[in-house]
Amino acid sequence: MKEISAGAVLYTRKQDGILYLLIKDFHGNYGFPKGHLEEGETLKEAAQREILEEVGIKTEADTKFREDLHYIMPNGIEKQAVYFVAKFSDQNYQRQEEEVDEIILLPYEEALEIISFQNMKEVLTKADRYIREDHHE
Repeated sequence: MKEISAGAVLYTRKQDGILYLLIKDFHGNYGFPKGHLEEGETLKEAAQREILEEVGIKTEADTKFREDLHYIMPNGIEKQAVYFVAKFSDQNYQRQEEEVDEIILLPYEEALEIISFQNMKEVLTKADRYIREDHHE
């Protein structure tokens, strides 16, 4: 049994630099918006839908950046999580109360410290490098 989910490293630019949007789930873990693929959806469509559902932001996922995580859940289910990057600006975010405990915006170093899982920290590091190098903004 394998479950596939998609999400994105969400970021915005302010005067003081790039800020990353993190969500905290009800287990106390910080990470990025993501969720399961629905039938007939592409990974990009799923990522964009989940971002809209979980944090209320309509965005375009940049699929030139893609990071795949593979892991086994405690219940034995094999998971694949695919992350893109997605930029947003001047949108008010709103948490999905059923799934998201808190939403925070942090610069890279602070986001890296607070993210719960090592593999997610690595996704952030690669995304940050991609955003800074490939977009020269």
